[in-house]
Amino acid sequence: MNRNKCAACFRQFNKLEHLVEHMRISYHSGHEPTCAICRKHCRSFESLREHLIGPLPKQECRDIFAYRGCKFCLKVFDSPNSRRVHQEKCQLSGLTGMIGRFSSMGLRDNLTIGSRGAQVVALACKMVGGGSDGSLDLCARVCIIDEHENIIFHSYVKPAFPVTNYRYETTGIRAEYLRDAIPMRQVQRKIQDFLCNGEPMWTIRARGGKARILVGHGLDHDLECLQIEYRPEKIRDTAKYPPLMKTSKLSNSLKYLTQTYLGYDIQTGIQDPYDDCVATMRLYKRMRSQAHRMEDYPLASDPQNRNNFASWRQSELERMSPEQMLEISRSDYYCWCMDSLYTS
Repeated sequence: MNRNKCAACFRQFNKLEHLVEHMRISYHSGHEPTCAICRKHCRSFESLREHLIGPLPKQECRDIFAYRGCKFCLKVFDSPNSRRVHQEKCQLSGLTGMIGRFSSMGLRDNLTIGSRGAQVVALACKMVGGGSDGSLDLCARVCIIDEHENIIFHSYVKPAFPVTNYRYETTGIRAEYLRDAIPMRQVQRKIQDFLCNGEPMWTIRARGGKARILVGHGLDHDLECLQIEYRPEKIRDTAKYPPLMKTSKLSNSLKYLTQTYLGYDIQTGIQDPYDDCVATMRLYKRMRSQAHRMEDYPLASDPQNRNNFASWRQSELERMSPEQMLEISRSDYYCWCMDSLYTS
């Protein structure tokens, strides 16, 4: 056994002290995407995909994965037949049926406040242009769905500023659609109250409570355009979730994530925010359903873990095996699988 080899990413070091420093800053954990064949930990699914089927994959893993691996979720199965049965379910379909068509119809408002009802919702907006050159994003259409892809709220929104470019080629929005639309201020207040669900903003906590989990892609931008503030602890953004980001730590587009991990295309031609809501909710539920070992204190930032790799423990850490160091290492991001403990 090589005592200077990381038990997670398999990187090797000349000195044991360098391995300790690597573990101190890498935040390896059981929540990272992991190769089912060699057990290598990867920072993102993109990195795992490169390990399995990229330009320079690990040969043994590539051969087994080509025979028994799902190209969408990257799991490996006992036989090609098991893989085939699974992949038929793993590849989802787009919204070309009645639901997709009905979502394009007018106002739908089921925003209610109370302890019962949807605890996880997805939100998406479509923007028109304002300003002299039409480059200022103004929310003109918003959709909210529940976990079962039912529409909770779907409406055109009347922006607070004049629209100079309706971006019809992608939004399908015309001036007459916004003439009698709900004013931005009213939409903002309704959605804010719905998300908080009767809980004061300053009392909202990461786990539990009545406030709803909000799923979306690029939610910072959507919430800014809606002039809504919401607690980061309750936001699940597929654009900023480390396992769904590029190896360069930049965001992937929702179009790419849907095509790569769900197996169908979105955002072709005129775009419907309902399609974006469904895609982000499906990605979220796929991430949440992962079977990871649950720890009482899963984050490196938890007070109980702050001294795990403290400099004053250097001698003790250097006496540990790589596996023991991995055992006490914790994640630097909140894994969505932990939401399964608090949502039904």
